[in-house]
Amino acid sequence: MISHKKLRLAGLIPLLLVALMLSPAAFAACTDTPAPGVNWQRCYLDKRHFQEADLTGANLRGAFLARTDFTGTNFTAIDGRRAKFVTAILNQAHFDKARLIGTDFTTAELAGATFREADLRRARFFRANLRGADFSGAILGGTDFLKADLSGATWIDGKTVCPEGSIGQCN
Repeated sequence: MISHKKLRLAGLIPLLLVALMLSPAAFAACTDTPAPGVNWQRCYLDKRHFQEADLTGANLRGAFLARTDFTGTNFTAIDGRRAKFVTAILNQAHFDKARLIGTDFTTAELAGATFREADLRRARFFRANLRGADFSGAILGGTDFLKADLSGATWIDGKTVCPEGSIGQCN
């Protein structure tokens, strides 16, 4: 026999699940303007103009941000796992302490961008312009720099500067 206590608990579970699903934190706000902590998880924001925005601590996990202009934007401490910045303009952007595991920066413009202490495991920088970027303290396990221009980039040790002509690796 099922006790009354177990029946009451079983009745509360569906109510708890509904409350969690209706919680504002559960939904991405894809129409929100750029701001610190914005939740753009899995949002499609193609061909936008967000220069000099402050997205500190934002949730961009799985977002599609291709061909968007983020020149000078602050992405410090974001969760950008598996985000797509394909062909985006990210010159002088700051990704310090960001979580960018599996993020795609294919053909992105990242001249002068900073990735200090960022987690870039399995990130993809195929044909990206990373001239003068700063990777001091970054985690690069499995990161793809195939045909990326790393000329003048500061490497993960914080001391090595990649010489002119560093394509695909810091020579």
